[in-house]
Amino acid sequence: MTWTEIKEERDLKQAIEISKTKPVLIFKHSTRCAISSMMLSKLERNWNEKSTEKVSPFFLDLISYRNISNLIENSFGIMHESPQALLIHNEKCIFDSSHGGINHDVLMDKAERVIN
Repeated sequence: MTWTEIKEERDLKQAIEISKTKPVLIFKHSTRCAISSMMLSKLERNWNEKSTEKVSPFFLDLISYRNISNLIENSFGIMHESPQALLIHNEKCIFDSSHGGINHDVLMDKAERVIN
């Protein structure tokens, strides 16, 4: 799985722009949280080529870039959690989940619904 990292506001803007043509996953990861590491690992193990065809994955280290996490919260009106997965389509958050609720198959199902 190849992530595009979000480190600056322009990276977030790029993700939002891509969402106009393809759903975007933003995974907000806390490097200090065992649950976040576990969910990241689980998502990466389940990710495959079909996943990449459906969704563009973006990664945010929210410890290093908390200001970007705050910007995501303000941009989409989704309260910050960690770990957190947000599915963005047409510049809007169409689905979000956190902690143990982050599930590859659910994310792909939600993405597929907006694609078709």
